[in-house]
Amino acid sequence: MKEDIADKKDIENLDDIRWMVDAFYEKIRHDDLLGVIFNSIINDRWPEHLEKMYRFWQTLLLKEKTYTGQPFPPHQYMKIGPMHFERWLTLFEATVHERFSGAVAEEALMRARSIATIFNAKINGYS
Repeated sequence: MKEDIADKKDIENLDDIRWMVDAFYEKIRHDDLLGVIFNSIINDRWPEHLEKMYRFWQTLLLKEKTYTGQPFPPHQYMKIGPMHFERWLTLFEATVHERFSGAVAEEALMRARSIATIFNAKINGYS
């Protein structure tokens, strides 16, 4: 039976953020295109990375100031192009749509699109 939007809830709390981040990065880790990139950079530091991502999305979506830092610098020298950002965004959108619907879920999607656009432009130019 296909899940209906009415069966989904919005992103409301840190548990929802954790689910979203964990499910998303599980997809990333096993993705043919992105997995090798993320796994080679993060290595055995996945718990540390996930904690940082919980704080990042908690700050953006729940307006709880738990993240400090600059998200772009760790990515600036990565050898990634538009196809990597497209896949990243596709996996993120699929993850959000699996469980969530509502204003905060839509904000998560908007923020992810913005991040992908800005990071791609900074790394690969504005062409």
